[in-house]
Amino acid sequence: MPPDAAGAPEGADAHYRALESLYAAAPINQLFESSLTISRRGEARISFALDRRFFHAAGAAHGTSYFKMLDDAAFYAANSLVTDRFLLTTAFNLLLTRPLGEGPVVAEGRWISGQRRVLIAEARLIDADGEEVARGTGTFMRSRIALASLPGYRSVDR
Repeated sequence: MPPDAAGAPEGADAHYRALESLYAAAPINQLFESSLTISRRGEARISFALDRRFFHAAGAAHGTSYFKMLDDAAFYAANSLVTDRFLLTTAFNLLLTRPLGEGPVVAEGRWISGQRRVLIAEARLIDADGEEVARGTGTFMRSRIALASLPGYRSVDR
């Protein structure tokens, strides 16, 4: 939706900006160099930078990093459709196909189905060479937590 006369986002765009703010405010995201962008309904993109702090003993990214990136992208793709409640991850399946080293990684999330109580979304990780290195599918459920009650969820027009 186009911005109003004051330049503040309205409707869906305001919700997307508030979700981006929520992502940035989460304490866990202070540990990762990352940023979330939601440009349309049902899609989310997170840019990450991995370094050796996230490696296992064999010198590649630990699986927890894969999960974090995939879960976040799928979660925010799904929550872009839900404007009143915070979603909870109830299940997540991973397929890790290549090791990740240091450098930039992009997680692309996409809503697949469901809109009432349970939503399903998928995500994939793309390395700096443009290769897919992992993918995952998550199931997300509406919680009782109102998005508006969360300190990080704030619209730029409020």
